[in-house]
Amino acid sequence: MRASVVLTPPMSKRLIAKGIAARPEVQQALRRGRIVVTLGTTNAYVAEELAGTPVDRTAYAAGFIDDRWNINARLGEAGELVLDRGRPVESRPEETVAALSAGDVVIKGGNALDPEGVVGVLMGSPDGGTVGRYAARCLARGVELVIPISLSKSIHTSVAELSREMGNDRTELRMGLSCGMFPLYGQVVSEIEALETLYPVRARHVASGGVGTGAGAVSLLIEGEETAVREAFTLVESLKDEEDITLSGQA
Repeated sequence: MRASVVLTPPMSKRLIAKGIAARPEVQQALRRGRIVVTLGTTNAYVAEELAGTPVDRTAYAAGFIDDRWNINARLGEAGELVLDRGRPVESRPEETVAALSAGDVVIKGGNALDPEGVVGVLMGSPDGGTVGRYAARCLARGVELVIPISLSKSIHTSVAELSREMGNDRTELRMGLSCGMFPLYGQVVSEIEALETLYPVRARHVASGGVGTGAGAVSLLIEGEETAVREAFTLVESLKDEEDITLSGQA
């Protein structure tokens, strides 16, 4: 059986969050280890799924893109969610990083998804910001890095190539912040991986974008046994009332 679905940006964020919460490595870390959900718009939904409570989504963001590369005006009002065996704990950033070990999970979003499946993270901070704090340590210690990212962020250029061309001081004209790009490697979870984690189906990316409520939408084709496809379709339809995040920028 086949089904076609359209996911608006808030629907995609919620679906990806549900898919991440169901992943085996995340479930294991909920039982036995630590999970760090860094700031980000999609990560706000992930934090809600893992903690089981609403978060202040307009504060749970750092950099974002509106009509420019921007910084959340409320940056600093919300901290990263840190779960120790499923329980929220207070932890300073340096303590959080120091405590990470194999079996733990760090969840970090991105801005671009290239044809090779590499995620690019825009860095407005000269020290690399969140990705600068976590990426190398995750790789060095065997910490699972889970990357929620919508297919609407797909690009046609190599992230590795862009990372060599960009940088805070290498752009003469710009709309908003001057940024570098970090190539982030880990377990990418888009709408496709989310659906295929939740149901025994095959999902394929059909189209991106639209007009009105469809601006930024992702269209998918879902295939599989009838029961699984109908369940996946029902879940997507149930997300239609999901509210998006409205942010104000500093730039």
